[in-house]
Amino acid sequence: MKQLFVTPNRCTACRNCEVACSFVHTSDPTVLAFPRVRAYAISENTNTVNLCLQCDDAACKKSCPVEALVWNAKTGALEVDLGRCIRCLMCTIACPFGNIHFDKRTNEIAKCDLCQGDPACAKFCPTLALEYAEKPSPDPKPGEVKPLPPIPWMLFTGKQSR
Repeated sequence: MKQLFVTPNRCTACRNCEVACSFVHTSDPTVLAFPRVRAYAISENTNTVNLCLQCDDAACKKSCPVEALVWNAKTGALEVDLGRCIRCLMCTIACPFGNIHFDKRTNEIAKCDLCQGDPACAKFCPTLALEYAEKPSPDPKPGEVKPLPPIPWMLFTGKQSR
């Protein structure tokens, strides 16, 4: 089964992952959604990506009093069932990595859902710091980046060309 791999030493903190995530999770292309992934520049030469690790023994799931966090059998993602969620925020408190959030604009819990098995963050990562694969690829050669798919807002419109 595919999984989302994070290789921090490849991250340039370009934040393409954040933009792609925001576009995929919005219902209105004029208002970006809360990104479920964050890229950070820790120091001049150190960057990292922070997103839900889809923990096997997830503290967020354990903390939910109404069992609103459920595993998606197709993608392997732990997802929020918004119909069951009572917005108690216990999951946001329980996550030791800070990767589940409350979006005040939508009144919903925002958590990585692996984009239904096709994570936009990985598709738009030019350095392969984020990869959705069976196993991570070898380190790219210096200066080598993968070609990017169409610009992120094309994800929303469904268009496939620039």
